[in-house]
Amino acid sequence: MIFQFDATGDENYLNLGRLYTLERMAKHVTHTGVHDHGFNNISTYGNLLRLAGESRFISSEWEKRFYKLALKTSGAVQASRWTELPGNYGFIQSFNGPHSLFADTVRSLRSLAVAYQLGHLLFGENDRKISLLDRLIRHARTTAEYIVFYGNDRDSYDISGRVVHEAIFNVTDGKFRCPNTQQGYSPFSTWTRGLAWIITGFAEQLEFLASLDDLELEPFGGRAEIEGFMKKACIVAADFYIDNSPSDGIPYWDTGAPGLAKMGDWRSVPADPFNHFEPVDSSAAVIACQGLMRLGKYLNGSGEVGGDHYFNKGIEILNVLLEEPYLSEKEDHQGLLLHSVYHRPNGWDYEPEGDGVPRGESSMWGDYHLREAALYVQRMAEKGSYYKFYL
Repeated sequence: MIFQFDATGDENYLNLGRLYTLERMAKHVTHTGVHDHGFNNISTYGNLLRLAGESRFISSEWEKRFYKLALKTSGAVQASRWTELPGNYGFIQSFNGPHSLFADTVRSLRSLAVAYQLGHLLFGENDRKISLLDRLIRHARTTAEYIVFYGNDRDSYDISGRVVHEAIFNVTDGKFRCPNTQQGYSPFSTWTRGLAWIITGFAEQLEFLASLDDLELEPFGGRAEIEGFMKKACIVAADFYIDNSPSDGIPYWDTGAPGLAKMGDWRSVPADPFNHFEPVDSSAAVIACQGLMRLGKYLNGSGEVGGDHYFNKGIEILNVLLEEPYLSEKEDHQGLLLHSVYHRPNGWDYEPEGDGVPRGESSMWGDYHLREAALYVQRMAEKGSYYKFYL
């Protein structure tokens, strides 16, 4: 609703977005059991504060303070869900528990970033002051080290740019134990929505870091080191995504899904959401396309080569998703982006033909990210402004 207002100026959607944020989102601000704060609260309180700051609607100072308080609280609550590791590592725990680091959570770092920008701290035992920027960087460093592969023979399936959904740690001594997955095919293949989270999450954090002063980053390793590991992770993941997707950039749900072996040279042709072997995941595509565009813009802005390659690929993917068979055009269908997959291993997705291959349905995150990617492009095209999550 908030994005719909942003894109169209229709205040009916703004009023609904403000009302439902007020009525329904408070429990998400203080939710201690999830790694999702950067999704839920940045997308509501954060977008409303951004629009108020752009003077897109009339807001009182107290309304802005309300959004700011929610965002400060959210960032601190998210940062408190923490597993300490030896050295300069640590991570925000997934909802699986203190042993579990998810690829998804790199995008939830947005909550820590905004709370840090608002001048907030996490207070621990004995009033210990805990920097939200420190936890953001350490989580990102741990993700880059243990979730993303670089072709360094870490295991027999260490291919540069491959991403694992979950990393498991021994919470007694903090040592890494093994890769794992919750929604992918195996720990040794790549669930493509997790891959997409890595691309977009790191691309956004690179943009955020560029907005900070060098002195703010010095205590945590300095700009060159921090941006270096984030950029490396983002680029290898982006390259892996492009190389392991069909020619139109719409991936199947996992690059190691067993049915792909029956589909011939599936990388050289456009994705087929109606095939009888493995489902595509349009939600992975729409998340990744925004990350590719942001990575391209970041590289171009830094004077580095390759930016146009990633940006143009992101635009190409978005163009495919904004037409049939991915864009829903039936008035009796409540979704927006078709052929999204939720949880393939658990069999939670609708299979209309009865052949065991999900297709034809939408998901909340697919629809949300299609609006977000379209808004990103629209604002650049019409206003020359840059849509971003931070202040």
